[in-house]
Order: sequence, then C-alpha cells, then structure tokens
Amino acid sequence: MSGALRVAVIGCGDISVIHFAAIAGTADVELVAVCDIDTAFRDAAAEAQGVPGFADHLEMFDAVRPDVVHVCTPHSRHATMAVDALERGIHVLLEKPLATTREDGARVIAAAESGSAKIAICFQNRYNAPVEAAARILASGELGTVLGGSATVMWHRTAEYYRDRPWRGTWEEGGGGLLMNQAIHTLDLLQWLVGEVVEVRGSASTHVLGDVIEVEDTAEMALTHRNGAQSVFYATLANAVNAPVTVDIVAEHGTLSLRGELTVTYADGRTEVVPERSAPVGGRAYWGISHELLIRDFYASLDSPEPFWIGPAEAYKTLDIIQDVYDQSFPRRAGRTTPLEQEVAS
Repeated sequence: MSGALRVAVIGCGDISVIHFAAIAGTADVELVAVCDIDTAFRDAAAEAQGVPGFADHLEMFDAVRPDVVHVCTPHSRHATMAVDALERGIHVLLEKPLATTREDGARVIAAAESGSAKIAICFQNRYNAPVEAAARILASGELGTVLGGSATVMWHRTAEYYRDRPWRGTWEEGGGGLLMNQAIHTLDLLQWLVGEVVEVRGSASTHVLGDVIEVEDTAEMALTHRNGAQSVFYATLANAVNAPVTVDIVAEHGTLSLRGELTVTYADGRTEVVPERSAPVGGRAYWGISHELLIRDFYASLDSPEPFWIGPAEAYKTLDIIQDVYDQSFPRRAGRTTPLEQEVAS
C-alpha cells in the first residue's frame, strides 16, 4: 500500500477519543475529516483534530474520499454507516454492536461479502493479554474438554448517565440497554472462549432505572454451546460500584479465571498468572485497554486478502445471543410483533 491511508471518523462522542488517539499513533495513517450530526461535537472535534467537519457522512465520503472510516455513532446507525462505506469500497472500523437487529446485522455481512473493502468490529477485549493467553491455553487442548463457563458484569450506572446521552436508554437508537452497551464485551468473550452458542435461555428486565430508560438494566442467561459445554451469565447496572468483570472457565484438567489478570489452576496443583498490560492515558477503565491494538492490527491486515478475524459474521454471534434474550423478554420492543401476531397478520 503506497502513501498514507486517508481516514475519517463518524461520531465524535465519548468513544471517539480512543479512536482519535489510535489514529494519531498509527504509522502511515492520516485523519482527513470528522462527521457528526451534533454541531457542538462536530465543531469541537474538527477544531481539535485540525480537519473539516461534516454533518452528512455521504457528503463527507464524496468530498474527502477516505480509504478507511471509523464508525463511532449511536448503535442504530452502525449498520447503515457500515453498508454505505463498504459499498463504496471504504474499509470500516465499527464500534460494537454490529447492529441493533439481526436483519441489519445480515445486511452488513452481505455488504462485506460482496465487496473488496474490509471491516472490523471493536471487540477489543479479545486483545487483552490475559484473554489472549486464555484462548491459547484452551486451543492447545492441555486442559482437556471444556465443561462450561460463567461470567458476571456487576456495574453501576446513574440516571444522569442516560440523561446525558438519551439514545443509550432507548430501543430505537440504542437497540437495547445493558446487554447491547455494557455487557456485550463479556458475553462475546464467554461465547468465543467456551464455544459457539446453540441455545439461549434467559431474561432481561429493568430493576432500578425504569424512570429514565425503556430498556434493560439487568439480565441473566443459561447458554448451551455446540461442544456440549454449559455456561451461565449475569449482568446488572444496579450494583453499588463498577466491580471487576469476571469470566471463569472449567475444563477437565484445570480452570481459567479472568479478574483483570488471568489465573490458571491446573489439576496437579500448579498455578500460573498472566497480568494485564498497563492502561493507556485517557479513556475510561471499563472500555478496556486494547482498542489501539485492535485498530493497529486492522490497519496491518489491509494488505492481506483475508477478511479481518473479528468481522461481521463473527460479531453476529453475540448479537444473535442478545436478540434471543430480547425475544424472550421484550417481544414487542420498538414496534416489533410476536411470531404469533405475524402469523395471524399473514
């Protein structure tokens, strides 16, 4: 690839801070434009980055012709932004989630498969050093058959958090609550490390934030994996503090325990600890520390003919699990009808 890649960012809210820093720290990459429908966000980012700002992403595509676009918008716009870029041959770095519905997720998959542009979805916690170590150990087979796992996300969010960004608490723009916005990363790790999920039994509800959001603040589920393993998952925003995320995996010959660092306990009594890397300056601790690693890896992959390893088909797996829980708990969300109602209507 010759010359610097021309890069644009769509969505100049909170998470864009991480993306701007990663772009600035990546060789042969040049930020050429920003885009946001919010005038204040757009103007602040354009001034801080020294690039033009646009209110419309299609206008920006035509004006500056980026090679790569980072999509950091509210969730409901992810699929459309990604498809619009992919259809123009623009590579895409997409913040989670892939989409807010299965249908939109499938649209992104189809656009990626029918064109030459690459797309990555930001499940950056897969790049955390302890998680990478856990994946290597499980893949090696030294722990034998994986029996199952468990994971928790015990966090705290205030009413002000949602009032500050009202889209976060709605079906229409957020596509969901806790599962789509906070716990999705941990759920992704559980299904990736333990194995593809084939059955989901779960529920989602709103225990403490019902005055300000229409989506869930608490969820639990039991998962059956294709390999026969069984896992459980619990997440809530009703905890008093942001407690450390936990992921535990039990296998025939040992256990893996993620609490920031990884502790491996072997059946013969040996233990091994893999620490996390130092956190970068800026951003929020609960975002994880590996955004920049994922982003650099994506840029390094652009010369390869292979799709990026965390692409839309991979990200769809976690979206599908969440939609299963929503179907069981909120069948009429955002104007949807139940399967029985659809059958009667037809």
